[in-house]
Amino acid sequence: MNFPVFDLHCDTALAMLGEDLLGAARLRKNLLHIDLERAGKLPGYAQCFACFTTTWEKLPGNISATTVFEREMGAILGEIERNSDVISLAYSAEDVRKNMENGIMSAILTIEGPAGFGFDPALLENLHQVGFRISTLGWNEKNPLTGSHVTGGGLTDLGRTYVREAQRLGIIVDVSHISDEAFWDIMDITEKPVIASHSNSRAVCGVSRNLTDDMFREICRTGGVAGFNQCASFVGEKPDLDTVCDHFLHWLELDPEGTHIALGGDLDGCDELPEGFGGVQDYPALAERMLRRGIDEELVHKIFWKNALGVMEKCCM
Repeated sequence: MNFPVFDLHCDTALAMLGEDLLGAARLRKNLLHIDLERAGKLPGYAQCFACFTTTWEKLPGNISATTVFEREMGAILGEIERNSDVISLAYSAEDVRKNMENGIMSAILTIEGPAGFGFDPALLENLHQVGFRISTLGWNEKNPLTGSHVTGGGLTDLGRTYVREAQRLGIIVDVSHISDEAFWDIMDITEKPVIASHSNSRAVCGVSRNLTDDMFREICRTGGVAGFNQCASFVGEKPDLDTVCDHFLHWLELDPEGTHIALGGDLDGCDELPEGFGGVQDYPALAERMLRRGIDEELVHKIFWKNALGVMEKCCM
């Protein structure tokens, strides 16, 4: 069965640049996990496009994280403009709804790691005006805002300022990649729903990038969502569509109404995907497997579309 898809995270903007970060792959049709021709076969599509930067890895030609951020932003905005007949930038949940009514896909800009603008909360207002509506606080590195799931370490004073400023502006705070300590630090100060845009269940697959049951419950308490990540190493030892369903079924034990579960595929950011899932074109196959595993149509619709849209409606201005 074909459901509309609202996906909270992909790395397609970076993937379009290629290994040398100078490329110009097209969004309409390509060999990546996501293109508009395949996505256009869904009955609705909203995709959060991350602009990713980090201080953790050396960049080709020693270019700066700021340059990478600018190239990613330019690439995705340029492709949205080039394909304005089928996709439009969305600033709000109402924009997403209007686009869907008009048969147009939606693109939402997000930040994965604020290294590209020096981790500076003062720059968030300008980025919000551009259209950014979600932000993590980092990637796998320890940075001026927070520790990561790799390094450990909690939220810094600057990190607390970042969280408060993001929420003031209407940018959703995303806890994917940060440390467990920083997660709980954010929960102590948050005033709005918080998401984990691309993190799975640690009870099902015990890696540090995934959420403990207590963390998932806390995200539920804020009114946020966890977006399921298709990266095979975060799915399980036998990553396939049934293993993916195991994560959804476990979360549904904790959230029986299915209000706090969403999609965050991490497409074009994964070296390996679960068997049976090769890209955006396979979301209908996942939906079909979920139905066969006993997740009813209403819950699948919530997970695929309604829940992410609801958080955007609560948070984004």
